[in-house]
Amino acid sequence: MNVGERMKTIRKQQGISADVLAEAIDVSRSTIFRYEKGDIEKLPIEVVARVANALHVSLAELVGLSNGILPEKISNIVSELTADRQQNVYDYADKQLKEQKNNVVHIPRTQIRLLGAVSAGTGEELQDDTTEVDYTGIIPDYDYALQVNGDSMEPLFTDQQIIFVKYAEEAFNGQIVIAYVDGKAYVKKYHQTEYSCQLVSLNDKYDPIDVSYDKSFKIKGVVVL
Repeated sequence: MNVGERMKTIRKQQGISADVLAEAIDVSRSTIFRYEKGDIEKLPIEVVARVANALHVSLAELVGLSNGILPEKISNIVSELTADRQQNVYDYADKQLKEQKNNVVHIPRTQIRLLGAVSAGTGEELQDDTTEVDYTGIIPDYDYALQVNGDSMEPLFTDQQIIFVKYAEEAFNGQIVIAYVDGKAYVKKYHQTEYSCQLVSLNDKYDPIDVSYDKSFKIKGVVVL
């Protein structure tokens, strides 16, 4: 795996959303997805270091050298240096370690109420009861939380991501909504014109759902994060 793939794997293993990681390293969510997809091939080492800190892993693990290759290489190089140059290496490494400890990003973890799952594809039935789950990240003001199933809202929301929703029965054009159609819940972009109303996926391999004349269509909330 490359750095981006390891980054995505570690982030998902720790339950950290792309939004939280983006805020932690001061970039946009879309930039995180570009890193993970390999669109940006050569990441600056300072960016990789910030990602490693935010994910609470070593730089060596993130770049794929956690098997001891990196320490071995350093040891071999240092052993060939004169005593005064070895001292320079030690002083620099000590300084880097102190800076790393001072710059560690602590991402909050708490429990949230999860109402159930919402489909980014074929539709889900929301539950009446809630379950408590651990969530790592900043939590906005919300009424209920849902887990996204499917990839039709990528890159905004990925499969299994937790999203936060405020109750609403109406929405502005372009907002991301939780919508009911035939008794099933979807997370989609709301798009209305003078002549039609559609629920639109962000992943262009999915067709829009036309709800212009569907009496079962209802908006149940607006996604806030």
